[in-house]
Amino acid sequence: MEMEQQHEWAEAQKIVVSVDLVDAAKRQLKFLAAVDRNRYLYDGPALEHAIYRYNACWLPLLAEHCKTPICEDPLVVPLDCEWIWHCHRLNPVQYESDCEKLFGRILGNSGVLSSTQEISSTQTEEIWKTFYPDEPYELDLTRVASKDISHTPSENEKFTEYDLVSAVKRQSTFFYQVSRPHVSDERFLQEAVARFKGFLYMIKRNKERSIRRFCVPTYDIDLMWHSHQLHPVSYCKDMKAALGTVLEHDDVDSDRTKGKKLDTGFSATTKQFEDTFGFRYWKAGAMYRGAAPIAVTETPYPFKPVGKGLDTSNEHQRLIQLPEKKFVEVFLEVVAVKNLPEQFKGNFFVTFSKKDPDWFFGPKKRLNIASGSGEKQVTYFQCEPTGQLNFELVSQPSPGIAIIKSGKAIGSGSLALQDFMDSSSKVSAEKWLELVPVNGSLDSKPILLHMAASFTVPTAATRVFHLVKSRPFFNSSCFFPLPASFKHARSLMHVVDQAGMDVVSIQIRDTFKGSTKAKSATTKQVIGIMESGEEHILADFVENKWSLSGAGGSFMLRKETGHGNCIFELIGNKMFKLYPGRRLDYEPRHCEKRRSEQDFVTAVEFSVENPYGIAAALFDLRSGTFMVKEETLALPFITLAAILSDVLKKEGYKSFSLKGGDPGVLDNKPEETVVVPETVEEELVVDVNTDMQPGKEDDLNLKEGNQHAGGCGAGCGGGCGHAVKTDGSRCLANSGGCGSGCGGDCGSMIKSTGCGAGCSGGCGKMVNGGACSGGCGGSCGTRVDVTNGAICFARQQLDNIITKEVPL
Repeated sequence: MEMEQQHEWAEAQKIVVSVDLVDAAKRQLKFLAAVDRNRYLYDGPALEHAIYRYNACWLPLLAEHCKTPICEDPLVVPLDCEWIWHCHRLNPVQYESDCEKLFGRILGNSGVLSSTQEISSTQTEEIWKTFYPDEPYELDLTRVASKDISHTPSENEKFTEYDLVSAVKRQSTFFYQVSRPHVSDERFLQEAVARFKGFLYMIKRNKERSIRRFCVPTYDIDLMWHSHQLHPVSYCKDMKAALGTVLEHDDVDSDRTKGKKLDTGFSATTKQFEDTFGFRYWKAGAMYRGAAPIAVTETPYPFKPVGKGLDTSNEHQRLIQLPEKKFVEVFLEVVAVKNLPEQFKGNFFVTFSKKDPDWFFGPKKRLNIASGSGEKQVTYFQCEPTGQLNFELVSQPSPGIAIIKSGKAIGSGSLALQDFMDSSSKVSAEKWLELVPVNGSLDSKPILLHMAASFTVPTAATRVFHLVKSRPFFNSSCFFPLPASFKHARSLMHVVDQAGMDVVSIQIRDTFKGSTKAKSATTKQVIGIMESGEEHILADFVENKWSLSGAGGSFMLRKETGHGNCIFELIGNKMFKLYPGRRLDYEPRHCEKRRSEQDFVTAVEFSVENPYGIAAALFDLRSGTFMVKEETLALPFITLAAILSDVLKKEGYKSFSLKGGDPGVLDNKPEETVVVPETVEEELVVDVNTDMQPGKEDDLNLKEGNQHAGGCGAGCGGGCGHAVKTDGSRCLANSGGCGSGCGGDCGSMIKSTGCGAGCSGGCGKMVNGGACSGGCGGSCGTRVDVTNGAICFARQQLDNIITKEVPL
């Protein structure tokens, strides 16, 4: 950062914000999560009645409270009214105008608390009943469903003419974009506050210079902008002091097409931010995730564990030992290089790698240097939060040849990841690395490499396992050496993790009641076999139900017929429903390999916190690979994977349709379908080709006018042609911005231009000159689908495994 840029940043930080934005953002995230658990407030009769209650009840009550406090305790706003109030305040100019027109003053939130702040609302409820005896304090869904209500204001009632229904629909997508764990991290939020002030400063400078520019925030900035606007009195005061006027928050425009308002606005905002302050506008964890996945149900299912009749012993808790694995998301850009010796001519690029083995990071990759190529290239990847990122500056004498081995390494440097992981450290950095010459010392000044990097805080990784069919044991076998007398070796399945390390061996055995071997007396057990040969019963099939044991207690697996298209139900101290296909976080994206959805089953957890369900595990029935998000559930889901494999082997895919029978029903059908591959060596191989040939997907050299796409635009709707390769460490795309119709995982190889939100829409996108959008209503930042855990990595493992087309 040059001296002038340092001065500009220091001036930006002097902008006064009279609200604790970090605390306000945390409260907002908690509130948005509560609204998302009550999705009836997003549309339909409940939304219409909530708007009526807001206009007819809450605003008049608030107006009275703003004149003279009407109670000693803070007012606690009902959830439905708070949601409408939230959306109204996010148009601060309109909100100020409506308040002045209807009540003669801006109605602030002093002395008002959210219903999510865990404070008693008794006093507010009593006052509400006094003011509105015919309208309950809490939204009565039964009354709403009966439609025996009127939304027509009386002669004495004055309502805003602002289209609150449209405002709610625009804002209903915002929570998905900011609902990931790292967003509430203190460091992430503190940096977001500083970046928000930088954003305001740019608008201030544009106003002073009479420059008309539609400035578009990234999602971290937009979260702070929202948090500020939710304090309308402070927001108006602060904006008038800083800018001379109330800054409008336009979330109406949502066209992501390249060249449109959002796209060009984001490109201009990116350039101005980086020119003004000297560091990158993009930020890991602050970019667009894409559209929210389709819900598995429209009816909430707030499961509460009964806590009785369940085996909650921890007998099986230590049966499998899994190493702790976390990952971070990384954005990386090579900005510039200085002091290049004259003897080195031609093109230059940088390769980066990790010396130590990494579960998520793939082979050595390459990035062009922005100052030399004239093109911004930002790569996104995932890796473990340990070790070093190693860089090499490479000279490539022959233009147009993009093979790493054809270049000559000049110097090397590194970034220690631990420097960014401490709680006191920043998660973004711009550094000039002094390169160590590869072949001795140079006569000239040290070569300096300007690296820009951004990280999320470490997050627990999704676990990936693979079921492998037994084969004869050799001395070199990587599996547990079982006793020579073991009688059922051929029916064994082995579970290995994504690194190929054995976890446990599984066998499903027939057992018989009494002395008879009649089929009617036959039942089953799932047996776990440890390295020592010790056996443990993991599940029993009794009375047409499977009883599973695990670290989280016992679970019952049974056929489900009354909940949407759910096929099985796993219930214990937690509730899981199994749905055919890839659902929620595992929903197939347009840039992924086409697969039949009958090959997959998704386990969805329902709870009070997640009444509409969250993805917990994905089972690939064809390859035998499965992913588990929560480590404590690894054992029951390993057991479940074995059961599903056995059901498929016996009954075929019909058991995973809505007309299937009970899981595990025994029959005499031939074992002609094999769900697990024969060997680990054959099936767990991931492509580790380190050469990046011209035209291959991992060649990151994106030039204007080449065959790789730009922004898709609103008409995309399909496979996008975005040449995405997810190599186990990242999602890289030789592609452009998705556009509003993409809806897919269109990569994250970023080449800046655009997106947008202005906050008028999708805040901040930078994917290869493409467009984005979404607005404060929903699409801030670049299209990065990392959801929860290393799903991008895990998905690619599924694809790599199935590519071999193992015969069933």
